[in-house]
Amino acid sequence: MCGPAMFPAGPRWPRVRVLQVLWALLAVLLASRRLWAIKDFDKCTWQVVLNEFKRVGENGASDRFFEQELVDTVGNLFHMLVDSPIDPREKYLGFPYYLKINYSCEEKHSKDLVRMGHLTGLKPVVLVTFQSPVNFYRWKIEQLQIQMEAAPFRSKEPCMAEEVCSMSWYTPMPIKNGSVVMHVDVSSNGLGTFIPDERFQVNMNGFLKRNQDNNIQFTVGDELFNLMPQYFVGISSRPLWHTVDQSPVLILGGIPNEKYVLMTDTSFKDFSLVELSIDSCWVGSFYCPQSGFTATIYDTVATESTLFIRQNQLVYYFTGTYTTLYERNRGSGSWVRVLASECIKKLCPVYFHSNGSEYIMALTTGKHEGFVHFGTIRDGQVSFEMLPRQWSVCEEIGASDDLELLYRIPEFIPEARGLEFLMILGTESYTNTVMAPKGISCNPYNHLIFIWGNFLLQSSNKENFIYLADFPKELSIKYMTRSFRGAVAIVTETEEIWYLLEGSYRVYRLFPSKGWKVHISLQLMQQSSLYASNETMLTLFYEGSKLYQLVYLMNNQKGQLVKRLMPVEQLLMYQQHTSHYDLDRKGGYLMLSFTNFCPFSVMRLRNLPGPQRYTRQERYRARPPHVLERSGFHNENSLAIYQGLIYYLLWLHSVYDKPYADPVHDPTWRWWEKNKQDQDYYFFLASNWRSAGGVFIEMDSYEKIYNLKSAYELPERIFLDKGTEYSFAIFLSAQSHSFRTMADLGTVFQLHSQVDVGVVLADPGCIEASVKQEVLINRKAVLFSITLKDKKVCYDQGISGHHLMKSSMTVNVVGSSGLCFQETHVGARMQGNLMVPVFIGCPPGKRLAFDITYTLQYSRLKNKHYFDCVQVDPEMPCFLFRDIFYPFFLIQDLVTGDSGSFQGSYVLLVVGGGPTLDTLKDYNKDEIYRFNSPLDKTNSLIWTTRTKRTTKDSAFHIMSHESPGIEWLCLENAPCYDNVPQGILAPEFFFKVLVSNRGVDTSTYCNYQLTFLLHIHGLPLSPKRALFILMVSVSVFVGLVIFYIAFCLLWPLVVKGCTMIRWKINDIIASESYYTYASISGMSSMQSLRRSRMGSMFSSRMTEDKAEPKEAVERQLMT
Repeated sequence: MCGPAMFPAGPRWPRVRVLQVLWALLAVLLASRRLWAIKDFDKCTWQVVLNEFKRVGENGASDRFFEQELVDTVGNLFHMLVDSPIDPREKYLGFPYYLKINYSCEEKHSKDLVRMGHLTGLKPVVLVTFQSPVNFYRWKIEQLQIQMEAAPFRSKEPCMAEEVCSMSWYTPMPIKNGSVVMHVDVSSNGLGTFIPDERFQVNMNGFLKRNQDNNIQFTVGDELFNLMPQYFVGISSRPLWHTVDQSPVLILGGIPNEKYVLMTDTSFKDFSLVELSIDSCWVGSFYCPQSGFTATIYDTVATESTLFIRQNQLVYYFTGTYTTLYERNRGSGSWVRVLASECIKKLCPVYFHSNGSEYIMALTTGKHEGFVHFGTIRDGQVSFEMLPRQWSVCEEIGASDDLELLYRIPEFIPEARGLEFLMILGTESYTNTVMAPKGISCNPYNHLIFIWGNFLLQSSNKENFIYLADFPKELSIKYMTRSFRGAVAIVTETEEIWYLLEGSYRVYRLFPSKGWKVHISLQLMQQSSLYASNETMLTLFYEGSKLYQLVYLMNNQKGQLVKRLMPVEQLLMYQQHTSHYDLDRKGGYLMLSFTNFCPFSVMRLRNLPGPQRYTRQERYRARPPHVLERSGFHNENSLAIYQGLIYYLLWLHSVYDKPYADPVHDPTWRWWEKNKQDQDYYFFLASNWRSAGGVFIEMDSYEKIYNLKSAYELPERIFLDKGTEYSFAIFLSAQSHSFRTMADLGTVFQLHSQVDVGVVLADPGCIEASVKQEVLINRKAVLFSITLKDKKVCYDQGISGHHLMKSSMTVNVVGSSGLCFQETHVGARMQGNLMVPVFIGCPPGKRLAFDITYTLQYSRLKNKHYFDCVQVDPEMPCFLFRDIFYPFFLIQDLVTGDSGSFQGSYVLLVVGGGPTLDTLKDYNKDEIYRFNSPLDKTNSLIWTTRTKRTTKDSAFHIMSHESPGIEWLCLENAPCYDNVPQGILAPEFFFKVLVSNRGVDTSTYCNYQLTFLLHIHGLPLSPKRALFILMVSVSVFVGLVIFYIAFCLLWPLVVKGCTMIRWKINDIIASESYYTYASISGMSSMQSLRRSRMGSMFSSRMTEDKAEPKEAVERQLMT
């Protein structure tokens, strides 16, 4: 929109217009009189940028978020931290970026402000929220946040001051596998300057790379740095299409006769103008009529990893490089042209992902008109399918039984006859204006459908449509944008902006309007940099629940592209005050009064339960390590250590999925398990300035938060398991005219309130709501207690966080839509209409775990003993084969920290196994049946139980926490039968066990599936092998006995024989020695030797003769 519609303030205005502005200013002052004290402070805002590690401390440094790999730059620092609670042997990594945080106030120097904030105790608190990925088959679905406290850091610029000249606060910018969209919420710790909370989009940009000169450039084209006015001034606005909450990079085309697009990874807080590197060819043919060629990029759609564009009839896509989502080689090297043989007239987005994929639609014309090319995107891979597969919708509609006609649009616009809305029944009268439909839009939460063109039809059941008569038939809607939280913004072909609350029937014109005139006049008088007398709107879009404009401003021949908030509440307030006021004479002067159409004066939410149980938001808290420096400033080493600690905290979270439950249900328990007892010692070192590395790591600063308090507002979303309830109360301070007295027959007068609350459910057959009203006479108020409950009928069972059913609850104070507002320190806020998405199914963050601690205790109690393996493994205790096995399981809530015994039913199956961990084998379906089914006739059962309850087909046993236990069998054809022992110990076996409650448990929507290894020792041998081993053992034993007896009998003979052999050997040796010596020494020596020999022989013979008994001598003489 451009020029004349947005006029400046000046003396040439007509007098009537000046009076209108004066009345509006007076209305604003009167309406805001209660906020004068609140607004008596400077308007300050946070400033957040990304810095690489090497640029920390540099002034003006700002980097783009495209590096996605962890960096190994902090490990050496942790090796220096001796006498610290951390384990230096663990792996600590860092992130490629830091968040640099400052703040600024109007008309004040930012450096002085930051320094003053630090001296007054101000510390920014940063909350990073990781968006869940699309492909839940690859990544776990979870709602994860980490809360950090920013660390002060001196600037590296030269400084003459003793302590500090300029400074900033820094926190690590963590990354997580599967997440490319991050929200960064910055708030104050409550000290120092008051700064309102602010949210920033910090997303990964997979469409950037480094060139040979180490400069960053786009992969999709060339970046342009000169935003010429002719690119934007006077052009028509266009919708911003993307997958809601999943697209890290947004893209916007529509620049006339140029293949330029605007790209942003911060939701247009900053942006780039890029010339796309596409071939820009035009293929015209007789079946694809084209009036002419243009380089304009007409349609743009952004998904989690892929960008789509349409130029003329051609469609291209480009897949970004996201290593956190999939492999590196999935990124495109250039634009890929698809549907080359088709004539595409329109690209249509699918706003929400489903079944682990994103989708897009391409509408055809020419020879295939009536067909839709349905695109599927998963992990960066794109595929298209033409639907319907056999015939065109244009040819077969109304003539085929395969197509269902949901609604037939009337030919003409109905005659409303002064009504706000009209139910289309077919009996109403019609005007002569032909209905010209242009589009259809559906909200998957409340199922509200809009069909629009030069009319607006609304339906909540696809059957009954309501004509909204407030929208003039003279206008034509160009596009709609929805918050999917209950608000709709409409842009017409003439660039008018209209507003609608879903579920209501009034349509409000925001621009041009009286409220807009007041607002633009005030902004120009305040010399706001976000408004100008000549401006062009490029697009209108929702970010969360707030409506934003992307506007090109022209001031003094200088152009500027800005993103600004569309103040819907303020515009409606201005419009109400300028249209409904009275001048009452009070004495000698006139008193200005306003008509308040709101049925209540104050609305508050009360009795709100803790949000985490219903939002499923997991949150960690991590504070920076304490630095042993009196000024409190951190250095590069302490910031790097802070990075490593946050990495390790997130790593503990990611690996906290073990099948064996820890004794303490908390991911950080193992981190500090061994060092918690030395906490006072570490504090003693720090208090005496003796901590290694100059930092003190406080163990309590790294924890998981389970008890978040409600922020006095309804949660962002509600997850309902089977039969779950959510209760809250609405407190309404009623106006004086909102009460009336009623008298029943025979009773006294009673006070009744005319303030009513309605609750609209998108799926009343699945969820129900009850409302209880209580009139508080002494407080002139009404309290409505509301309870939302699941009916247990609309969902079967599903994996945690998968395939959830979308629904919603809308709470509306009757007569308040668009009329009730609350002034806050951050601006006006609409009241009376609340819409909350509801997800029915198994909430994310729940899991089944093997309760090894209680299983061991109960087994020891029932079996009167417990024998572990010889080689003890604390992570996997053993169970004895002959003992009854009593398994117990836990339901662990990773969000709230609850951990309780699983009370439902389940089926236990042995799905794999092996004698060692290296020989584990997964069994096929037939083997699983034979090894686990009580119906098996092949003698293959591994286990049995006395439980009589089985599945419907009697194939498997159904067990629970009250089951009598499991008896191990390992029959003849079972894989654990006749297991050969490895060594002298009894045989062992590892069973791979699957536990599932699917189809047998009616207490929850969750399909719990747990697979874990079970170590069994002491398995028996088969009879044949046992007999063989017995025979071999007996044979060996008998052989040893025989050998011993023979040895004892033969040993004396052996000794005597050995003695004789020894003497003979000695004689031989002596004879040889004698003759050798005689030949060398000569004759004399021989004679002396002979005499000595004879003497020795005679003496020895005499000795032997004396030793012989007398009988032996006599026997010798007789012979």
